[in-house]
Amino acid sequence: MADIRLVGTAHVSQKSVEEVRAAIADFTPDVVAVELDAGRYAALRREGPEPSVSEVLQGGNFSQLLVQWLLSYLQRRIGMDAGVEPGAEMLAAIEAAKEQQIPVALVDRDIRITLMRFWRTMSFPEKARMVAALLASVAGIGGEEIDIDSLTEQDVITAALEEFRKYAPHGARALIDERDAYLAHQLIALGHRHERVLGVVGAGHVRGIVRYIENPAALPPIGRLSEVPKTFPWATVLGIGVVLLFAFLIVTIAFSGVGVGVLLLALLYWVLVNGVLSAAFTLAAGGHPLSALTAFAVSWLTSLNPLIAAGWFAAITEAKIRKPSTADFRAIMEADSLGALRAIPLFRVVLVAALANIGSTIGTFAYFIFIFPILGIDPQAVILAGAGNLWEFIRLVTPF
Repeated sequence: MADIRLVGTAHVSQKSVEEVRAAIADFTPDVVAVELDAGRYAALRREGPEPSVSEVLQGGNFSQLLVQWLLSYLQRRIGMDAGVEPGAEMLAAIEAAKEQQIPVALVDRDIRITLMRFWRTMSFPEKARMVAALLASVAGIGGEEIDIDSLTEQDVITAALEEFRKYAPHGARALIDERDAYLAHQLIALGHRHERVLGVVGAGHVRGIVRYIENPAALPPIGRLSEVPKTFPWATVLGIGVVLLFAFLIVTIAFSGVGVGVLLLALLYWVLVNGVLSAAFTLAAGGHPLSALTAFAVSWLTSLNPLIAAGWFAAITEAKIRKPSTADFRAIMEADSLGALRAIPLFRVVLVAALANIGSTIGTFAYFIFIFPILGIDPQAVILAGAGNLWEFIRLVTPF
């Protein structure tokens, strides 16, 4: 069995950089395995092509992308406070290994797969809590001073991970547990080809990796860890439910006998409630008034179609006005303040898209909750009368 040793690091700690260099010098491994995938390695090295703006707009995963950028920004801010670039200890490991002509292996799971599994497996409450916590952290609300060096101590890590599991159990599984297993798979495979393997990983992964190395039979299949999860299309089902509920509501009002005026008001309020909230959230994101007007104009319709969203149209308008470029990707990765982040055209476009969608969604639920009080009618009486009259109408027009 190969000698596999691990160095647990904090990704923004100067102490971790020094410990990595010392471990390579003392252990003289045959291979150095770092917790990076090809994409993150290229990003750290400022190499590789950036995705195009059109790919971002066509992808439509605005909320997921926003969470990714906010996580990166938060880690970078902690790094700036510590005077260390995020990922510096990984680059130090690679540079020290190259100096001694030791091969380097990138052993982490593709970041795109990790993020998709992280986002898709979380429940809606988990996502809501995650986004709220990120926005609060970025804005500096309720934050505490962080002892960077303590981030590599096992008792601190264990407490933090347990707290995260309570907060977002499905997210923790994708972000931590699955990657523990994936990293262990890669390290064990390297151990079959080399006698001395040094793994440079985040301190939060050390305990899980050691557990799997000591008991490889407990490892889940690597193929299962690498696939994009197929989730139940809750958003589509909910969208179809909204369409059916809205249609039922309008039809029962139409057949209830309360009058055409009430029916027209019900339709008008659908347009206004959806439109005003979607436009308001667009403006709250710093969107241009024309983007807000676009959100207002389309949200009543997009709320009735589960395949399209108001944020997409608001984002297209915002992109035409702000004119984001591929240089914005690098600017987002280097922004040193929330104000600087919001001033980047591409970030603004994605923020507008995400918040316009949230506004439209809130508007849809608000409509169904408040429409009958707004119209001043008894919902039970209207629905029963409308359903009864509709049934009689169907019986009259049905030839059998």
